[in-house]
Amino acid sequence: MDIMGVDVGGSGIKGALVDVKSGELSTDRIRVKTPQPAAPKAVISSIKKLVRTFDYTGPLGVGFPAVVQDGIVLSAANVDDKWINYPGQKGISKETGCQVTLLNDADAAGYAEMRFGAGRDRLGVVMIITLGTGIGSALFVNGRLVPNTELGHLYLPGHSFDAEEYASDRIRSAEDLSWQEWAKRLDQYLLL
Repeated sequence: MDIMGVDVGGSGIKGALVDVKSGELSTDRIRVKTPQPAAPKAVISSIKKLVRTFDYTGPLGVGFPAVVQDGIVLSAANVDDKWINYPGQKGISKETGCQVTLLNDADAAGYAEMRFGAGRDRLGVVMIITLGTGIGSALFVNGRLVPNTELGHLYLPGHSFDAEEYASDRIRSAEDLSWQEWAKRLDQYLLL
């Protein structure tokens, strides 16, 4: 069975159909730029266009770069502040006509990793870190998600900004860091 997945990021919105039994993409992934400002109406319009591109009408899973509880977006680090307290799940569902599950983007990646990747059949504590415009995290304890950990927003000792502003891929690119320089920053973050 294929379900459409959408990953909303600070710089791009990606969508594809995914075989939920194998975890593999059933179609090519399509990427569009995240509109700026990344306010609800503009982002949802981009999601709707992706859904139409695939001529899709089934269940839709959306990973979003924020704390999400019960379909409500509660933070907005890499999107417009208008998302805070916005009923994202209902808004996306209304515009696309699809049944929508909205969750934190790193949590969505974590579920996939726990089902199909290195976390499969692992007990104890498993942490997944995602690197992009920001730094995402998913934490699992004995196979159960601890949702919305957002560990990319931890402050590094001696810094007045969070880890995302020091070690994300966006910062690597903006500051033209070598892979070695970036790895050193990531090490500082991971050793917190």
